[in-house]
Amino acid sequence: MFVNFFHELRAAGLPVTLKEYLTLMEALEADLANRSVEDFYYLSRAALVKDERHLDRFDQVFGHVFKGLELMSDAIEAHIPEEWLRAISQLYLSEEEKRKIEELGGWEKIMEELKKRLAEQKGRHQGGSKWIGTAGTSPYGAYGYNPAGVRIGQKENRNFRAIKVWDKREFRDLDDSVEIGTRNIKVALRRLRRFAREGAAEELDLDGTIRSTAHKGYLDVQMRPERRNTVKVLMFFDVGGSMDWHIKSVEELFSAARSEFKHLEYYYFHNCLYESVWKNNARRWTEKTPTWDVLHTYPSDYKVIFVGDASMSPYEITLPGGSVEHMNEEPGALWLRRVTDIYEHCVWLNPVPEEHWGWTPSIKMIRDIFEGRMFPLTLEGLDRAMRELMR
Repeated sequence: MFVNFFHELRAAGLPVTLKEYLTLMEALEADLANRSVEDFYYLSRAALVKDERHLDRFDQVFGHVFKGLELMSDAIEAHIPEEWLRAISQLYLSEEEKRKIEELGGWEKIMEELKKRLAEQKGRHQGGSKWIGTAGTSPYGAYGYNPAGVRIGQKENRNFRAIKVWDKREFRDLDDSVEIGTRNIKVALRRLRRFAREGAAEELDLDGTIRSTAHKGYLDVQMRPERRNTVKVLMFFDVGGSMDWHIKSVEELFSAARSEFKHLEYYYFHNCLYESVWKNNARRWTEKTPTWDVLHTYPSDYKVIFVGDASMSPYEITLPGGSVEHMNEEPGALWLRRVTDIYEHCVWLNPVPEEHWGWTPSIKMIRDIFEGRMFPLTLEGLDRAMRELMR
């Protein structure tokens, strides 16, 4: 069964390795799952899933392979007609009324009573304190209230009181189209890594110490430089205007990048890159940095990432004086091409959903300048961008 589980995960596209499978087998042999189906689920998920985007697919495969096993012991199988659970009205109680409602007396008692009522109930019930229905104080049903019950047929949580949710789980993919949070961004950015040992010897070299001690006959402690990510990143962030709608996602990206990359430099621009950029938005008019200085400061081995919605008038890209804020002597497209000519590894991350790119001519223009290396600010898009930068 476990071998079949491994093959099913692989067939579903999860990058599960033989080493991870053997690790799971060792954990089972050590009885880390405590002979519990639920513990085995979490143990196998921890051992076999490396990326949050694969959690939902893992759940689907687990449910398919171990379909005879239920995560809830003594599972109750029964069909509850939809009309029993249709919300005609919802029950709203005062705090005093809620306190008067008594719990049935623990998990075992509640599940035992549920079995009995499934066997006894013959029709739909609205309100009340016993039957499975809606808008009552019964422990079973929807849109009512009970301090400890089984939620059945209700669209979403309301009182945060249910001890179990009956409803069938509808799988929903987490990957590819979801806006990303800081933690997920960090996972994606870790593709952009190239490790080396540089700098002062600050870390104990255990293997070297053992070899040297064995060779010399006395303790000879060996030190080595810490292993660090040597990838150098230069980021340009579009700020203001329509980018205000995307502040949250861009802030998350910036926060993740600062924690992941030791060698990170960044600058701001508005709409399109021109002859100057800045570090501090509050002083953008008084503390500007010439773009030529930036291009001459950071060598061509830097990985360059532009972040912006690329949404502007086409004149801002193609014409001198096209900028909405100042009279630029050279068109923005010229500055963008200078960057792409100097830096071989250069991408543009766009927070606008990819399916909307065709509606904005300027997005197509900048995408062409970057020779197609524009990616959406999603999990899948960021993953593709990091792969492009490591080519």
